[in-house]
Amino acid sequence: MANEDKKDFNAMLYDNKGMPKIEIVTNENTIKRYGGERMYFAPPLYYDKLMKSIPEGKIITTKEIREYFAKENDADFTDPMTAGIFINIVAWASYQRTEDKTPFWRTLKSKGELNSKYPEAIEFQKSKLEEEGYEIITKGRKNIKYYVKDYEKSLFKI
Repeated sequence: MANEDKKDFNAMLYDNKGMPKIEIVTNENTIKRYGGERMYFAPPLYYDKLMKSIPEGKIITTKEIREYFAKENDADFTDPMTAGIFINIVAWASYQRTEDKTPFWRTLKSKGELNSKYPEAIEFQKSKLEEEGYEIITKGRKNIKYYVKDYEKSLFKI
């Protein structure tokens, strides 16, 4: 996303774009990659509600969120691109509000990686997670990425 400071992410949060819905995928590569043809799309508010349920001391990854939505809706998988976009919308919407915050910093990318597309890039999420007692480690030499150390131990069970 670009020009985040000029967008109304809270309005985007309430734009369901015809979701929730399930679409049948016919592309063989997609079916093979995700293990089925029933692809679920959840609206942004579903992500917000789920992310608000993550208590302090727990974290979740986008993978767990996607798996939960697919299972709860009798689908084979949840669309990964839409999920990533909507999780970022939730983060930015919360960041723009003065109340009713969503603890988006507790939602990590796969393998416990911090999300550089969140508000203030890595710094805000890193700071909030460290405040909650998590140790942040780096990987890589040129393209440095940030991760929650031993994130698996704190995963929230939905």
